[in-house]
Amino acid sequence: MHDTLLHSADAGWHLEHSYAQLPSLFHSEAEPAQAPRPNLTIFNHPLAKSLGLKAEVLDTANAADIFASNRLPDGAKPLAQAYAGHQYGHFTTLGDGRALLLGEQITPDGQRFDIQFKGSGPTEYSRRGDGLAGLGPMLREYIISEAMHALGIPTTRSLAVATTGVTIFRQTRQPGAVLTRVAASHIRVGTFEWAAAHQDKVALKALADYTISRHYPNLTGEKEPYLAFLQAVIERQARLIAQWLHVGFIHGVMNTDNMALSGETIDYGPCAFMNAYDPATVFSSIDHQGRYAYDNQAPIAQWNLARLAETLLPLLHPEDKQAIELANTALESFRSHFDQIWLAGMRKKLGLFNEEAADKALVDDLLETMRLHQADFTNTFRALSTPERTLPIAALKTWHEQWTVRLTRQPQTAVEVTQRMQANNPAFIPRNHKVEEALTAAVEHQDLNIMKRLLTVLATPYDHSVDLPEYSTPETEGAEDYRTYCGT
Repeated sequence: MHDTLLHSADAGWHLEHSYAQLPSLFHSEAEPAQAPRPNLTIFNHPLAKSLGLKAEVLDTANAADIFASNRLPDGAKPLAQAYAGHQYGHFTTLGDGRALLLGEQITPDGQRFDIQFKGSGPTEYSRRGDGLAGLGPMLREYIISEAMHALGIPTTRSLAVATTGVTIFRQTRQPGAVLTRVAASHIRVGTFEWAAAHQDKVALKALADYTISRHYPNLTGEKEPYLAFLQAVIERQARLIAQWLHVGFIHGVMNTDNMALSGETIDYGPCAFMNAYDPATVFSSIDHQGRYAYDNQAPIAQWNLARLAETLLPLLHPEDKQAIELANTALESFRSHFDQIWLAGMRKKLGLFNEEAADKALVDDLLETMRLHQADFTNTFRALSTPERTLPIAALKTWHEQWTVRLTRQPQTAVEVTQRMQANNPAFIPRNHKVEEALTAAVEHQDLNIMKRLLTVLATPYDHSVDLPEYSTPETEGAEDYRTYCGT
């Protein structure tokens, strides 16, 4: 294959650079580090096709030069994005310390997606870091982000992972790697905080207008577009967090720099899926106080949105008092949006089509019994989703009888109930021990077969027609001590 084909439009690259047209406050030019021994580890064929890229051109040994950041695709203009953030509640200035935006791929149907390298070397925002990333964390992001996509949850995705031939040091020595991440955009709450910290209203307005145009174009004609923008972001984030909770996902670093204005899940560092139901579950090795525990994710999202609202005050109203009142009113709506979306999702998980006032109590009783008896979150709902309405634990007998009576108060058939439940209760999630097994094989033994088998299962998480105990049985020994790290 001719080498230049990899970089040309023949490979399907159609990169534009609308973000680069924002004020220079938000970005700086940068060049990726060179990889002495590039190797393409894994390539995402379905994602490439949806982006209009030619997998037959790019999933080759020659393409490792691109995905390890040695050479750039045709039309790429790499830049590092600037942003700030509240990390564990403390404000700090940040920026892409090891990531580069290559441009925005325009898909065959006209959609726009950021193409970003992660782990491609230092930038001016690296703060003495080496700008590199390890193979294990990059493959973890690949696995979890693809699992989230298959679950139907908005998320960034992973196009490729390539090793660089450089050994890096984190918790252990491991191969250096570059992840190619695809996102609706990388605009964060922290991007707005960056503009506010510089007290640059012109730049702030430009960023708000750009974000509205890119992610909320229906708001461009609104009389008060920035208030409508804040309200729309609140609603989108409420939906995203509810979707996380519906599948037992715990995001371990819900800092404001990890809240994307697009409404996608972003940054898969110390994250994991819960086994035994416990709302206090934390997986992050550094979250000692449980700030980002499962049950705290909605309150933290609201807290993060308050930080966004603070940045928008100059655009909401020329008078501070009125601007604050408008912002607070919008923020107060988060909980009602979240509660409504969460309960609607829980009704689907229980096969309920109509609404009754006592439904929340029914859900709460189920969850409390699950907590008391350490019932597996995913498998409890999976068992209830069988045509036999299997009783997963004996302690649910009384609740099960109440739920069975509740099902009789709707016109849908038993088959329709089962179909609704199986479409909303995954049979398979990325079980933590299976993820670790796949990563160990890939990093320590250069064996991707285990990871590929896991990805195949995770690609159809709602397939209840197959029984794969290896992928559905939770690890019991040591599961409560499982910890993940900020390696991504």
